Amino acid sequence: MSKGLFITGTGTDVGKTYITGLLLKKLNDAGFNSAYYKAAMSGNEKDENGDLIPGDATFVKNISGISQDVKAMCPYIYETAVSPHLASKIEGSPVELDVVEDNYKRLASQYDYIITEGSGGIICPLRYDNKHYLLEDVIKLLDLPCLVIADAGLGTINNVVLTIDYMKTRNIAVKGIIFNRFHPGDVMEEDNKKMCEAYTGVPVIAGVKNDSKEIELNGIFLASLFE
Repeated sequence: MSKGLFITGTGTDVGKTYITGLLLKKLNDAGFNSAYYKAAMSGNEKDENGDLIPGDATFVKNISGISQDVKAMCPYIYETAVSPHLASKIEGSPVELDVVEDNYKRLASQYDYIITEGSGGIICPLRYDNKHYLLEDVIKLLDLPCLVIADAGLGTINNVVLTIDYMKTRNIAVKGIIFNRFHPGDVMEEDNKKMCEAYTGVPVIAGVKNDSKEIELNGIFLASLFE
């Protein structure tokens, strides 16, 4: 039976896609049959034929080495670099949760482990018209536990604690925190780890240095986080 894990972040540009690629690389290198999924992807460029290229999906595929077809990774792809709810108002094709679920189930029939990446931070509107969907609706729909990606630097205590507190009030399971742009031995960043764990009760399971090609996590441990 397929298992899943959801990757969210404390905000935009904290490195969710980069970390997701490293996590999938770890699973792939350890021999786990794994895949990538993202419900909605904004800020994509067009190829020479005018077709949108799913940038995050392409990046993850390249860094992880997984064989999955990029076209199966994301059902909603937008060009405008804004939240999916606004991108779909501009471009059309608003997110439908049954489409998100059906595409996920299709992957679940083919892969043992699926990492689903969110858009932006945890409070990201996916649709706001006659229907109102937030990122958390996808998490609950697919019944996934989460990892939270955060920048290791100044301000992360506030961002991490607020993000995880919000998730807990929504009964969303958080399995761990990963610090991106981490400098081992840095007094402030080491203290950030300690404070985030103390105030959330959630462990910081890894710190990823700038431009790392690997994440220092055991593949079997990583697989154990999936449900």
